[in-house]
Amino acid sequence: MSSRRLTAELIAEFIGTMLILLFGAGVVAMVVLFAKGEPGEVVHGGYTNITLGWGLGVMFGVYAAGRVSGAHLNPAVTLALALFRGFAWSKAAPYVLAQTAGAFAGAALVYFNYREAFRQFDPLLEKTAGVFCTFPAFPGAPSAGFFDQVLGTALLLFLIFAVTDERNVSLSPGLAPVVIGLIVVAIGISFGALHGYAINPARDLGPRLFTVLAGFPNNGLTDGTHVWWIPIAGPLLGGVLGAGAYEWAIRRFLPEA
Repeated sequence: MSSRRLTAELIAEFIGTMLILLFGAGVVAMVVLFAKGEPGEVVHGGYTNITLGWGLGVMFGVYAAGRVSGAHLNPAVTLALALFRGFAWSKAAPYVLAQTAGAFAGAALVYFNYREAFRQFDPLLEKTAGVFCTFPAFPGAPSAGFFDQVLGTALLLFLIFAVTDERNVSLSPGLAPVVIGLIVVAIGISFGALHGYAINPARDLGPRLFTVLAGFPNNGLTDGTHVWWIPIAGPLLGGVLGAGAYEWAIRRFLPEA
């Protein structure tokens, strides 16, 4: 593969993942920074808005990048495709770097757009890192959040493999991004509270690195809580398990295309 082609794919991965964060972190910023009532109180219907925003962000990201890079937009997807669908291992690390950089850029743009709202709502940036990255609902029980990330990402990869498998369903390529976005919405609705349903290491790590550089003290990376690894290790493991489960339980029984 030419370096020009790889560059195009990495740009697509960067842009697609950036779009996910623009809509995803953007909707969280809207819900949190413009909450009515007590500081930090989420407005009625706010969580529904959040799940829809993330799902739409994924949908638009897949539409933008799909024809160029395959729209992985998630290291868990890249790893699963390398293991089970022949994606070149030589491109895996560059894809992951592009995804993480795109997520970082998306978070930075959201922060720049809402910088005055951050100053008004949280001038010391002590309580709003969660706009950009995920944190456990129960800090004293990290295993709950870890299993939640494994399960959520296993569902994500199982279902992505199902709806993109030409041997399984006749899904129009133009419809696939919509269905994938709905999968993300469904996971958020059903499994969003324990650890913020990152289900994507790049979507969490890139913005978390941004919060460190932007001066958010409670960022889960440098504040001594060490929660940053959960939305990285959990999705990587869960993605492999979910994709492997689809390959073992469904695909091997399907007729050859």
